[in-house]
Amino acid sequence: MRSALLVAGFVLAALNLRPAIAGVSPLLDEIMSDVGLSPAGGGAITTVMVVCLGVFGPVAPLLARRVGLDRTLLAGLIVLAAGVALRGLGGALVLYLGSALAATAIAVMNVSMPGIVKHHFPSRINLLTGVYVSGVVAGSAAVSAVVIPMEHATGYGWRGVSALLAVPALLAALLWLPQALSEQAGPQNGPRPYGIVLRSRVTWYVTGLMGLQSLTFYVMLAWLPTIFLDAGLPADQAGYLLSLTNLVQVAASLTVPVLAGRRPSQVSYVVGAGALTVFGYLGVLLAPATVPWLWMIVLGLGQGASFALALLIITLRPADPAAVTALSAVAQSAGYVVAALGPLLFGLLREVSGGWSVPLTAGLGVLAVQILVGWFAGRPATFR
Repeated sequence: MRSALLVAGFVLAALNLRPAIAGVSPLLDEIMSDVGLSPAGGGAITTVMVVCLGVFGPVAPLLARRVGLDRTLLAGLIVLAAGVALRGLGGALVLYLGSALAATAIAVMNVSMPGIVKHHFPSRINLLTGVYVSGVVAGSAAVSAVVIPMEHATGYGWRGVSALLAVPALLAALLWLPQALSEQAGPQNGPRPYGIVLRSRVTWYVTGLMGLQSLTFYVMLAWLPTIFLDAGLPADQAGYLLSLTNLVQVAASLTVPVLAGRRPSQVSYVVGAGALTVFGYLGVLLAPATVPWLWMIVLGLGQGASFALALLIITLRPADPAAVTALSAVAQSAGYVVAALGPLLFGLLREVSGGWSVPLTAGLGVLAVQILVGWFAGRPATFR
């Protein structure tokens, strides 16, 4: 029973790592109209959340050292529920405050999850990393698909639907509570993990892989529908194609870590995932309206595998959960800062060049660097 609660709480926590962010976009027009925000003000909601993901990730190892990883995750779930409930209770200031609070909780949970895998599932790191990453992707895809139908079914409006996203977080907290209250859930002892992690070259290889794959992912997430619209595809088909690539990412993120984790080196998998992403970019660049479903499948396989491999390598390389959490904090914090810049720079290149060829070619250049850095990150190494 205890083991079942542990796995159930872990999986439900993973499912909660993106809905608070992904659920904003489908409701954005309604939020802007109700609160009185300009387009820039509406876009700032997501910007604030992504910035918080980068800035507050390093808090997680400090909390884990004082209260333990399990209690850190529990606190993150509770604060996440409070944040998503708060943002529908007032005007613009409350909306931004609640969004920042929810994103801060997600940042702490993002960083904690690889350490949780290392601590609780040391003999099944590859499998549980796949489950965790596929849960993250599936949670994002699910909320994007159901938030509008849920609004219509309940009649609550965006405020009520936003508050309902607190329910899965509270359920996950309830399932995780026995683990957080157990005698084994105390503070992490040992040397200060940041000192160990920051002195290792492996940290910067892994950080580069995490940041660059995040950038190439968020660029496509932000601009793919617009690229397809400009290529002459109808709006509904552009939306379905984005959903398709997200769905394929779930399958890739579930299976690739299971296979890659069995080997001491993940180089071939990292390079292969990068190559698939390159082919997806090339398809969108050269023939976006020709078999676009094929480009989305290839892109989804590459991006889903790249994300999963980055998190798998974070979990595998350090020898103990404290160092895993510190490496996760460094890699993910830098990764989300880089990712936040990607869509903006991509859009500026589009504006300056007047088309998509220049920004997509720049994306291919980033992917080349991602593959090179990934080759170094994927080699066997251990923190000491």
